Amino acid sequence: METTLHRQLKALYAGGEARVEQRLEGFRYRIDAVRGEQLVEIQHGSLAAIRDKIARLVVNHRVLVVKPLIIRKTLVSLSRKGGRELVRKTSPKRGTLLDVFDELVYFTRVFPHPNLTLETPLVEIEERRYPGHGKRRRWRRKDFVVEDQRLVAVVGVEQFSTHADLWRLIPAGLREPFHTGDLAESLGVRRWVAQRIAYCLRKTGTADVAGKKGNAWLYKRAA
Repeated sequence: METTLHRQLKALYAGGEARVEQRLEGFRYRIDAVRGEQLVEIQHGSLAAIRDKIARLVVNHRVLVVKPLIIRKTLVSLSRKGGRELVRKTSPKRGTLLDVFDELVYFTRVFPHPNLTLETPLVEIEERRYPGHGKRRRWRRKDFVVEDQRLVAVVGVEQFSTHADLWRLIPAGLREPFHTGDLAESLGVRRWVAQRIAYCLRKTGTADVAGKKGNAWLYKRAA
């Protein structure tokens, strides 16, 4: 089921002239919007779900993949599906631009590509949810069903097309070669997060392996 958030982003990127929900000749799936010669795909879920689709499209088309990153979420509890609003609160979980690497883990076979641009609007959303009472869900302490998600604001937009675009997210003061402990410290994240980032940098060709230090792999920016 398409969320309000998806419809809002589609309207935002399509504008007044783009064609929406288009089926390309020779392809079995639809395209969210076509702007001139550029295809626009909006993906709120995991990029893994559209990886094969995008891999086919970029062979002969310029493609813009829009992956919103949620940096702030307001949770709206409803009495029931379609019911009245009970509680409104801000989720303690905040997203950052580094979350793009969580998605690239499943997209490194496609990105980068000369015909592909990945755009990440940083958004604030409202998520409306109601109690879930299905038999299989009773054991869960926090039992709810998401009814809809709605766009509140776009607070920034970033684009990624090349290795250099990804490297922009790495602190300039990071010495090379570095291991994931160094990367975690420079970014202020946990080491497992840095390991995921290093994996993406290596698999996209943004960084190369530069040996080992003890049991830790060392990395440097690719030439």
